[in-house]
Amino acid sequence: MNWSDTIRTASEAVRTHRLRSALTMLGILIGITAVVLTVGLGAGAKADIQDKIDELGTNVLVVSPGSSTDSSGARGGFGTASTLTTTDAAALASTTNAPDITAVAPVATSSASLVAGTTNWTTTLTGTTPDWTKVRSRGVSNGRFITDADDAAAAGVVVLGPDTAQELFDSAAAAVGQTVSYNGTRLKVVGVLDELSSSDATSNNDLAIVPLRTYQQRLVGGTHRDAVSSIYIKADSSDGLSGAYQQADATLLALHGITTATDADFSIATQESIITAASSVDDTMTMMLGGIAVISLLVGGIGVMNIMLVSVTERIREIGLRKAVGGRPRLIRRQFLAESTILGLAGGVLGVALGIAGSVVLNDVVGSRVILSIPVALLAIGMAMAIGVGFGVYPASRAARLAPIDALRSE
Repeated sequence: MNWSDTIRTASEAVRTHRLRSALTMLGILIGITAVVLTVGLGAGAKADIQDKIDELGTNVLVVSPGSSTDSSGARGGFGTASTLTTTDAAALASTTNAPDITAVAPVATSSASLVAGTTNWTTTLTGTTPDWTKVRSRGVSNGRFITDADDAAAAGVVVLGPDTAQELFDSAAAAVGQTVSYNGTRLKVVGVLDELSSSDATSNNDLAIVPLRTYQQRLVGGTHRDAVSSIYIKADSSDGLSGAYQQADATLLALHGITTATDADFSIATQESIITAASSVDDTMTMMLGGIAVISLLVGGIGVMNIMLVSVTERIREIGLRKAVGGRPRLIRRQFLAESTILGLAGGVLGVALGIAGSVVLNDVVGSRVILSIPVALLAIGMAMAIGVGFGVYPASRAARLAPIDALRSE
């Protein structure tokens, strides 16, 4: 019996017992579906994280202030102190201090309610410099961005995010040239930012940007007018990111009079560190769900073994007859292994198909991003076949060990 005869006979045996074969494949099908969706969800989550990090701009470092301590001794988290100032940003922008840094954008933020006629909208008011567009790699869809002249004169101008413009003026095009007010201060809308379709609207598409001096002198003020919420730094290249980090760290330590790095009153985050931190939870969840999927596959494999043992028991006389007419044990073993492999292959293919359908449902109904790939699908099918072969070895070996005389006289 050649391989084509073996596969044909195995396929016929599977088709003969359709219901039993379908129930056997069900366990593998569920396991493969779980594997495909788990890997796809993990890849989708990482892609979402990468998209959000990319929106910071390429080759970007983010400097955040340290923690604060109130009069009762309670310590706030990182970013609660006012340890970063415009002086720090100016020092970082110096090519003498940091030759690997190509642009610096200090940022001060607060929540603000803007009023346009009878309409009002609460958004994130951001004071920054013209270099913000260079650092964040973002432009305007209508009008222009703030200029050095605007900042020097503390001009009453504002650039709106696309969602903010939509809420206040119904469209981005209609917003340019209009006026909004904040606490009685009138601001002329000179531009609307490009929309970031993959971003979180509350942080990237819903904001109002004003010149930093306008923010400090006319809008917010306070006792720490020179303080900023963070400083965005753009390195000249990805290769220069490490150098920019070291130069920024050394410059700020010296400027703040700190001799020990562990006592720094600021922190510097790279894109890679942000991605690593944000991905850690997703990796843990993916591993946990992947473990459940593997258990499902093992359960499916045990089902294959049970059904194949039943098949051996039912076909004892057939096995005895084949041996009596010269069938070798290896051919009997190959016959049953082929059947279990076909069951695994069918379960794997159907599982991948169901996983693809499930990804469409998750994308459209639940809103979860699922990224599927051909290598993962092929690997899943290979795993299903391996499960079929692995759990089919014992039943096949048991069939091959049957003595012909015992098999033929069994009822």
